[in-house]
Amino acid sequence: MTDSHDRRTPNRRSAKPISECLTHLITTLHPDERTRPGYARLAKDIREATGGTLSGTYLWELATGKKHNVTVDQLGVLAEYFGVPPEYFFSAEVADRVNTQLRLATALRDNKVRSLALRAEGLSGETLDALLAMVDQARRLHHLPDIEETPPYDAAAPAPTDHERIPADGES
Repeated sequence: MTDSHDRRTPNRRSAKPISECLTHLITTLHPDERTRPGYARLAKDIREATGGTLSGTYLWELATGKKHNVTVDQLGVLAEYFGVPPEYFFSAEVADRVNTQLRLATALRDNKVRSLALRAEGLSGETLDALLAMVDQARRLHHLPDIEETPPYDAAAPAPTDHERIPADGES
């Protein structure tokens, strides 16, 4: 007989554990470790921004993997605060799409990256291809990873319908 914990349904693949998702969102929102708020301050910010209540200790437990069960309400509060859909925490497809958008938003924080993008607007496709080739070469010279091209998000596409039941506290 198979233990129920070993059974996996094909569409139930999690993006990552909640701890990894939460840590990724925190480090994306606050990339500078020196100025990143602690969990108590983050809980206060979440409360002020959303009206939802999560304690600093509970955030720490979620971020470190000590706890992994989260209620639908708590998930909604986290999603609202970080500006991601609730599905981000349990759908690999949604997480990939959102992470692509987060990488773009993070890159655009840099004034020089923003300036480069704005200056490129209006150039021909051929010129843009040449600039992309130069940037790719510069990334290689700096030993930076290649950037994966992803198709643009289609806002008209139907939202994912594969919703999981979020386990209640104490369930696995």
